[in-house]
Amino acid sequence: MSEGVEWALHSCVNLAWSGPDRAVSAARLAAWHGLPAAYLNKQLQALARAGILTSSPGPRGGFRLARPLAAVSLMDVVAAVEGPEEAFRCAEIRRRGPGADGPTAEGAAADCAIAHAMSRAELAWRKALAAQNLDEIRQQAERQAPEAPQRLRAWLAAQ
Repeated sequence: MSEGVEWALHSCVNLAWSGPDRAVSAARLAAWHGLPAAYLNKQLQALARAGILTSSPGPRGGFRLARPLAAVSLMDVVAAVEGPEEAFRCAEIRRRGPGADGPTAEGAAADCAIAHAMSRAELAWRKALAAQNLDEIRQQAERQAPEAPQRLRAWLAAQ
C-alpha cells in the first residue's frame, strides 16, 4: 500500500478539524505534514472522484469533506487511492517450468491453494477496513492529542 493512503487518511481528519466552512488547499494540507503538494493533490483528487471530498477552484478554493467522517470507512479511502484491484494477483506460476501442472495433470483445474488463501486473507482485511470509519479514527487521534484540532485551526488561520 502506498504512502498516499496514509496521507489521504490524515488529510480527511485534518479537513474535519479545519471546520466545514473552510476549504483547504492541497498545498496547505501538504505543508502541515511536510509533504510534496503535487503528490498529495493526486490523492485528494482521487478522494474527490470517490465522493469523499469536494474541491472548489480559485484563490479561496480547496478541499472540503463531502460527507461526515462517520460515513467514510477506511476501505473507502483505500479503494479511492489504491483502486479496487485485489492486492494479490495470482500469476499461475505453478503452470510454468518443469514442475508445471499439465493440462491433463490431476488438480490442474483446481484453484491455486495460495491464491485461495490470499483471497481469504484479503477479504478479512477489506472487511476490517470497511468496519471502521474515519470518525472513530478522529476520536482516537483527539484522545491521543487533544490539542491537535485547535493547533491545526490556529495554523490555518495564521496563514
